[in-house]
Amino acid sequence: MADLEVALKDMMMLDGALGAAVVDYGSGMPLGMLGGSKSLDLEVAAAGNTEVVRAKLRTIEQLGLNEEIEDLLITLGAQYHLVRPLRGRRSRGLFLYVAIDRARGNLALARHRLRDIEETLEV
Repeated sequence: MADLEVALKDMMMLDGALGAAVVDYGSGMPLGMLGGSKSLDLEVAAAGNTEVVRAKLRTIEQLGLNEEIEDLLITLGAQYHLVRPLRGRRSRGLFLYVAIDRARGNLALARHRLRDIEETLEV
C-alpha cells in the first residue's frame, strides 16, 4: 500500500506531468501537492476541480443514474487535466488530480496509471 507522498511522486513520474494533488472534495482543500508553477497554482486547481466533481455528482444524482465517476478529463490547448475520485471505503470524498503537458504526455497511460495509484493508495 502506498501512502500519500508515494502516490504524488508516482503521479509526477507520468510523462509530461506538471502538477499533482490529492484533494478532499468536501472542503476543496488538497491533502498533498507536488509540482505546479506560477501558471499552475495547485490550490486554485484543487478548489476549481472540486466544483467540477460536485457538479457532476449532483447531475448523476438528479438523473437517477446508478453510476460512479471513473475519471474526468478536461482538455485544454496545451494540457490535459485528469481527475479521478477515489472509491475506497477509507478514501471516499477524495480525488486524484494531475495536470499533464499534451505535447509530452500519454493520456491513455496516464488514465491507466491513475487507476493503479488509486488501487494502492492508503489514506
